[in-house]
Amino acid sequence: MIPSLRAAFNESWTDSKYRNLVQRLESRAAATLDFPISETPGFMPRSLMSTLASTGLTLLDQILGNHDAMTEGNAIVPERFRGAGAEALPTFAQVDFGLVRDADGQIAPKLVELQAFASLYGFQLAMAEAYRDAFELPRGLEAYLDGLSAERYHQLLATAIVGDNDPAEVVLMEIEPRRQKTWPDFVVTEQMWGVRAVDTSEVKREGRRLYYRRDGRATQIKRIYNRVIPDELERKRIQLSFGYGDDLDVSWAGHPSWYFLVSKFSIPFLSHASVPETRFLDGIDQLPIDRERYLLKPLFSFAGGGIIFAPTDAQIAAIPRDQRKYYILQERIAFEPVIDTPEGPTQVEIRIMYVRDPSLRASGSGLRPVLPLLRMGRGKMMGVDHNKGLRWVGASAGFIATD
Repeated sequence: MIPSLRAAFNESWTDSKYRNLVQRLESRAAATLDFPISETPGFMPRSLMSTLASTGLTLLDQILGNHDAMTEGNAIVPERFRGAGAEALPTFAQVDFGLVRDADGQIAPKLVELQAFASLYGFQLAMAEAYRDAFELPRGLEAYLDGLSAERYHQLLATAIVGDNDPAEVVLMEIEPRRQKTWPDFVVTEQMWGVRAVDTSEVKREGRRLYYRRDGRATQIKRIYNRVIPDELERKRIQLSFGYGDDLDVSWAGHPSWYFLVSKFSIPFLSHASVPETRFLDGIDQLPIDRERYLLKPLFSFAGGGIIFAPTDAQIAAIPRDQRKYYILQERIAFEPVIDTPEGPTQVEIRIMYVRDPSLRASGSGLRPVLPLLRMGRGKMMGVDHNKGLRWVGASAGFIATD
């Protein structure tokens, strides 16, 4: 998006540099990556990134400060995922934006999704570092948001994930973590903060305490960095050794109740120029005629699962009426291709990653923007399944330059 940087990068790009990038990442994660890495990072103007970061914070504060939304959200959280041990405010949040061309011909952000769930806080930073080194990017490009330094970023995440605990007594809990596409992030998380990924089946209970085996020794778990996606837990019918609502001697970094409270469920409650028209399916009396302009989305699916483009009457009728409150009908976003590549213009989705900063307690949610995460694509959606066989697409990092 910065023409001079884009032209210089494209001109100097080589396949060997790209292979070097992937090799650096796979060496760092000690694993083969199970998802595509884009051939390019994004070079983003500071003004745009500041707008995205502040807009995302406005949306998060708006939903967290909406009594009706929080009340209705609490009612929709399944009983299994409720718990008095949840944080009063989310520890992590993500806001995803697409870039569109507005009526005045200017590039503007449109909300895609928001969630209060952890993202790739370790691997995303490692990816930015790998792009910088593999392509020998010029100095002056920043990977952090909000003026953060590398040291301050590390401290913020250490506070959020580990807290005051010994890292050995904190676990990154996931379902079969080595089988997850996010395994590289788990590896980098342990490298950076000493917190090890543990399978849900390895967590044992004794009274109010939870344990796991670390290097052959029973070790008490005093804090859980939660990476378990609730719909995967339900779909696989996994039973835990404890209940999320149990009275346990454990604190949470990302209690699963927040997965529901700040989610696609939140979008109809938002009022902002960046928010596309979004309504709960059960509250629509007259379905729109121009159905090609809309998406039908289940509220609590992950990574774009279950989304229907231009839903037909038959597809909508197939959803039982008592289940329609768990779906939204959303205006489709027309992404503008803004990344020039040797294989044509590419669209980009930009995630702003937030972490609660204890020094901001007096300010709304206390969330602070820390890193951008980029997904590039030319398919129907940004996900891997919609961009198969394409190059210059996939996961990427964003670098911020002075306008």
